[in-house]
Amino acid sequence: MKKHLIVFAAMLSIVSVAAQEKKWTLQECVAYALENNISVKLADLDNQLSAIDKNAAYGNFLPAINANAAHSWNIGLNQNITTGLLENQTTQFTSAGVNVGINIYNGLQNHHRLRRSNLSILASQYQLSKMKDDVALNVANAFLQILFSKENLKVQNEQLANNQRQLDRTNELVNAGSIPRGDLLDMNATVATSRQAVVAAENSLLISKLSLAQLLQLEDFQNFDIVDTDYPVTESVTMTESAESILEKAKETRVELKIARTNLEIAEKDVKIARAAYQPVLQGFYSFSTRAAYTDRFVGSRLDEENPTVIVGVIDGTDQTVSQPNYIPVFGDPLPLFDQFDENKGHSFGFQLNIPILNGFATRNAVERSRVALQRSQIAYSQEELDLERNVYTAFTDAKGALNAYEAAAIALEAREEAFKYAKEKYDVGLMNAFDYNQAQTLFVNAQSELLRTKYDYIFRVKVVEFYFGIPITQIR
Repeated sequence: MKKHLIVFAAMLSIVSVAAQEKKWTLQECVAYALENNISVKLADLDNQLSAIDKNAAYGNFLPAINANAAHSWNIGLNQNITTGLLENQTTQFTSAGVNVGINIYNGLQNHHRLRRSNLSILASQYQLSKMKDDVALNVANAFLQILFSKENLKVQNEQLANNQRQLDRTNELVNAGSIPRGDLLDMNATVATSRQAVVAAENSLLISKLSLAQLLQLEDFQNFDIVDTDYPVTESVTMTESAESILEKAKETRVELKIARTNLEIAEKDVKIARAAYQPVLQGFYSFSTRAAYTDRFVGSRLDEENPTVIVGVIDGTDQTVSQPNYIPVFGDPLPLFDQFDENKGHSFGFQLNIPILNGFATRNAVERSRVALQRSQIAYSQEELDLERNVYTAFTDAKGALNAYEAAAIALEAREEAFKYAKEKYDVGLMNAFDYNQAQTLFVNAQSELLRTKYDYIFRVKVVEFYFGIPITQIR
């Protein structure tokens, strides 16, 4: 038993280490975010609500069927339904019925609502697609930010190591009396500054990991890491296209315009639904009802043996009384329940026509509101076209500018590297003081960081252009 526990604990340890050592690729990050991101889940719920609204639109074509049943007790002074006299009694009644109603014509509102629900489903699907694209683009940006932070941390660590070696050499030269002690103090300050830069780079890397982990809805962001991928700077085929051709492609593929166009069609349907309220409404109805009572029922009459006759009047002049046989009612037990239901059943059916004449301008106001909403949708569609055009041209221009910035940073780095090598040679032979040497080194490090920044900025800017051109976000070249 103890041996099994040891083996089980070892397996758990291996699994835990493997989970911590897992490194995510960009494709894995995007796929996981699309499954777990909160914004995507909310958009998917909106899609489900649109499907429910479509079911409701289908339901408007079906008849409304309702059943009812009631059982009551009447206690006290009540009218006897047989004799018509008021008596102190307790009676029970049971009733049941079914009502059916259906809209035969209501200005085609049901048809318009069904078409509107189909458009709403389409709009929600477009919105879900847009949300996924936005999340994927944010994930790609965060992924590249981590790569930049890692590369920058390597540069800072290498610089710290170089500064530490230079500090050790400077210490030896000071002890030998070859250089003044002030150079050693400058090198100490340089090493301290380099350590601060390393700490800042580590913090930047941690924050960038946190940003991506939050997009993925991961809790253990401290152990989260990505695959160290080197994306070379190559010219994208998309960048050889003109901005106009990219815009035309974006108009075909991007969902922003599709959402605006669908919302415009929905607004048009809303106008038709509102105007349909001006038309008459024809409804058909059918009702079935039955009832049962639990009181004694009248079954006949018999001669009252105690009072066989009863005086009903007196003849004028003779005072002779007029009498007749005295019959009294005979009551029997109530009929069986289902026999009463069968005898008392009834049907009613017919048509009802409602013609709107005046309803406080409610219909007219509803139509006017829907027309205003339609105009807003038309303006929103036009604005979306302008926004897409501006975004495409901006993305294209930014990508061109990012490439120029990268090429300039590469040239600057090459120049700074040569300048630093020359400064190092002069410093090694005592022809340059530590302050000037540190300045040259700082400029060289800054040039390295700037090259990394412009590199990943260019990669992301190109990805945005490709995004508008319809290329999947995970295909980073």
